[in-house]
Amino acid sequence: MSAQEERPALTPPLTLHDRALNLLRASPGEVPARRGYHLPAEPDADEETPPWGEVDTLAEEALTPLPPEAEALARRFERLGLGALHKYRIARVVDRLPLPADQEDTARALGRQLTRTGTSVPAVAVGLALLARFGEPEDVPYLSVLGLYRDFNILAVHALDTLDRRRSAVVWLAVNASRPEQGPLVEALWRDDRDAVRAELPVLPTERRLLSGDVARRIADASRLADLLDEQPADTRLLARAGLLLARMGRSPDAARDLLAYGDALRLYESVVTRADELPPTLDHAATLLSLALDLSSGSTVLLDWPPGRRTELLDTLRHLLAEPRWAEVSEPDQQHRTDWLRRTLRRLPEHPLPPGGLRIEVVVGDPADRQRVETRILVDGRPVVPEVFGHGAANRPEHVLSDGQLRATAEPREVQLAVADCAEECCGALYVTIRRDGPEVVWENWRYPSMLPGYRTPAPELPAHRFDAAAYDAEITRAETDDSWSWPARTMAHLIRTGLAQEPELLKRWNAKPGWISVNPSRPDTVVVTIWQYRLPEENPARLRWVLPDDGTPPESQAAAALRRLTEEDPATIVAGSA
Repeated sequence: MSAQEERPALTPPLTLHDRALNLLRASPGEVPARRGYHLPAEPDADEETPPWGEVDTLAEEALTPLPPEAEALARRFERLGLGALHKYRIARVVDRLPLPADQEDTARALGRQLTRTGTSVPAVAVGLALLARFGEPEDVPYLSVLGLYRDFNILAVHALDTLDRRRSAVVWLAVNASRPEQGPLVEALWRDDRDAVRAELPVLPTERRLLSGDVARRIADASRLADLLDEQPADTRLLARAGLLLARMGRSPDAARDLLAYGDALRLYESVVTRADELPPTLDHAATLLSLALDLSSGSTVLLDWPPGRRTELLDTLRHLLAEPRWAEVSEPDQQHRTDWLRRTLRRLPEHPLPPGGLRIEVVVGDPADRQRVETRILVDGRPVVPEVFGHGAANRPEHVLSDGQLRATAEPREVQLAVADCAEECCGALYVTIRRDGPEVVWENWRYPSMLPGYRTPAPELPAHRFDAAAYDAEITRAETDDSWSWPARTMAHLIRTGLAQEPELLKRWNAKPGWISVNPSRPDTVVVTIWQYRLPEENPARLRWVLPDDGTPPESQAAAALRRLTEEDPATIVAGSA
């Protein structure tokens, strides 16, 4: 074989870091491609991969003791059959690997060797996980480049979070904020072009699919938003956008990861609220400020490390501002439902934050423009329980918490679900508490929820058993169950129809039917959708009937009674066909 023929075989494989760096340098303007880069395909293993149930044990075997150099680790992985598919499980094992203080330098050196020279996915995953524990500022450039791989982004961002929060956010956005509409801002953030960032932030599309809580938090970090506001004190468009980003973080189902992980949250609240009177009184601005006030009162914002009394002062500032005629009277003819929400919710806004001690239940309706669901906020000793220990989804709707005496305490213990993950309980779990009456007290105990908060393996705090004065507890439950001032006519009508069908199950049985989903239309909140399943023949699947009832302006009680009366007198199939 000639020397020319031998050269390709002798050329060492390109490291994953250098490969990503080459891709970045080849990109126009050295700005990462949207959605980042794919890892190179690894050759198929000669043997079958180990069962998933054995991966953690095998990874611990490969990493114990921690090898001093990359080649030894690669040999162990190859021998045990661990490959690219196992990268996250391997990284999780590294997270909990016991390493004495005298081994930290060795672990750091190995992490650097693996991230800089690693050519296999599992080896680099180990390097990223080690630098998440022991990395230093000099590692930031390497972590930033590896984070541009989609499959390494979570691991690299976790490592960067403790080293360089702004860079971490930029790398996250480069891969995850992948819509074309987000491109100009992401490019400006990547270049750290302050003028371009200031120009792009106010025009960034605000649809919730483009500006969720996690995107809002990363934009705030990447743009150094609190600094930007201080630098541009006269820019009211930037001020309005900062308020919206803060509101999105606070109302995020993952608020424990978004708002509470945002290091400048208190500073940004100070800037936005103390300058709120500079904003023009528009419906959009009023909705943003009211959303901030709701979270200052009973939302995840309560959990921030506030100086004594400061949260009360900021809430008072917003409440008084929104009560001024120029703000209280804002409206837009084509957004009547949102205008009604603003006025109804402002009337219900407490004069002061809810006091600590005991139990408090607040039903909160979010900005209709964001299609936020109604949630039942549970505050124990003044702290909202769901974002503090769960955070995988918003608190449950009042129909799921307050109906049928769910929170009523009896001598017989009862487990109640307070929240469920947005994906599914089978995926990310739910939050449960067991309620029982114990003489003059009511006890909440045996809390059940995932051990980790959303994000990168952050342990959830433990909740102790709570004891409440039974008389005060019963009074609060009665108040919450009977207070429907948060509702609007269409939702009240849907509740009355749903309750009526539950109380009279025979009503639909005569038509070989049963009720399905009954609620307001999420995209048209002044419209009720009544879903009915009807069995034409016993051996056939049921037909799904969808009856749409627009709010006609008459009392919701009358509209619900009329709907139930029609279902008593007419076949639902005929009703639906006639209303089509």
